[in-house]
Amino acid sequence: MRTGVIAKKVGMTRLFQDDGRHVPVTVLSLEDCQVVSVRTAERDGYVAVQLGAGSAKQKNVAKPQREHFAKAEVPLKARLAEFRVAEDAVLEVGAALAASHFVTGQLVDISGHTQGKGFQGAMKRWGFGGMRATHGVSISHRAHGSTGNRQDPGKVFKNKKMAGHMGDRQHTQQNLEVVRTDDDRGLIFVKGSVPGAKNAWLMVSDAVKVARHAGAPYPAGLRQAANDTPAAADTPIEVTNDAAETSADGQEG
Repeated sequence: MRTGVIAKKVGMTRLFQDDGRHVPVTVLSLEDCQVVSVRTAERDGYVAVQLGAGSAKQKNVAKPQREHFAKAEVPLKARLAEFRVAEDAVLEVGAALAASHFVTGQLVDISGHTQGKGFQGAMKRWGFGGMRATHGVSISHRAHGSTGNRQDPGKVFKNKKMAGHMGDRQHTQQNLEVVRTDDDRGLIFVKGSVPGAKNAWLMVSDAVKVARHAGAPYPAGLRQAANDTPAAADTPIEVTNDAAETSADGQEG
């Protein structure tokens, strides 16, 4: 079992395949994803690696956390996360992960917080059909209807689908395909949509329901190893703040 990575959601675009088909993709960016600490079975009771990503200002990091980063000799990180790994997949503290940690065609699981929608009614939150538009119905066209019974049981059951806060929940999207990776820019292109808004932090790991891709590096794809290999002849990608766009000879996105 390998470690995952912490990535930032850049936006969505599309990529063109060799046969002319275009694929909608989400662009994920690796921003200085490094190993900050290691958990061992002898000391902690389990085996895992703690990763940090992004950069944070010193004034926004508490002193215990600053000492934690100083001990690992890594810059201050904006996000921390732990990933359970096998004993032979433990990485050294300070190792930096590259986009080549995942390969084209691999399936991954992505976890993050969904976009918050605020307080919503039952029709938008749960897809209710609402009441009739006429025939005596007034004011209550978008109401959810009855909430419970009368004297028996005389209460509203838990988990009743009613109006309330929508979104901003932890969600995992499984079995998403990696369409392309860009080591030079630290970008991962995943087919389809992923949880979270733009600039949200996401946890990307190998899919748990399928076997790990045979071409995926083990124990991990490190940045130093990626820099030693020649860059793949992929289409140059231009990523903006609003969305990612592709441009190449005869290709547009």
